[in-house]
Amino acid sequence: MFDWFKKLGSRSDGTQEMRRSFEQMLEDGRHIFDAATNALLGGTDPVVIRDDLWATDKRINHNERQIRRMLMTHAVSYGMSELPFCLSLMSLVKDAERIGDYGKNIFDLAALDLKVLDDSRSDLVALKDTISKLLVRARNVYDNQRENEARSFLAESDALQSLCDKRTNALLLRTEGGGRLAATALTYRYFKRVVAHAMNIITAVVLPLDQLDYYDEDASGRGITPEED
Repeated sequence: MFDWFKKLGSRSDGTQEMRRSFEQMLEDGRHIFDAATNALLGGTDPVVIRDDLWATDKRINHNERQIRRMLMTHAVSYGMSELPFCLSLMSLVKDAERIGDYGKNIFDLAALDLKVLDDSRSDLVALKDTISKLLVRARNVYDNQRENEARSFLAESDALQSLCDKRTNALLLRTEGGGRLAATALTYRYFKRVVAHAMNIITAVVLPLDQLDYYDEDASGRGITPEED
């Protein structure tokens, strides 16, 4: 799907503007995630970064609406031949927007002055660094259109989601911890959702339109493959 952008690059129909806006959404989502997790795990004062995060979120929402408007114009102008492109980008734009939303959810925990469990902090910090780098890679995979890199990205992301599930499930079985226990479990869950939406975006590199957001690890271990109907 992203290769479509390159093929249409010579046209003056707003396609490249849509691409730039989508790339900005990806960058802004990572910025919100990094700032929010630094507030929750690293001691950054939530009050100091609140205005910046909300301004960044507004820019994400503005770009989402702008892309939607441009897609409607594009579909009317070019007809059914462009429908797969329009439907794909409409889906992926929502995933990019949700990354920012889950970053805001993490910020909300920090703003409430909730703390994570001491014995989970180092694990969450390491996981945060991994996910932040993953979001940078998502932009690169998106630009490069290399299928092998996309499959590697999806496999690694799938493993990260499984890890977050494992940590969350273990926390749910604990009886002590109070508010810290809840904040820690929610953080792992929000981390998982950020990774999931990044995965959804990269599925466009390796899967057809009808299977965007759906992927499965095949039994032979060869990597991510389209699901069977």
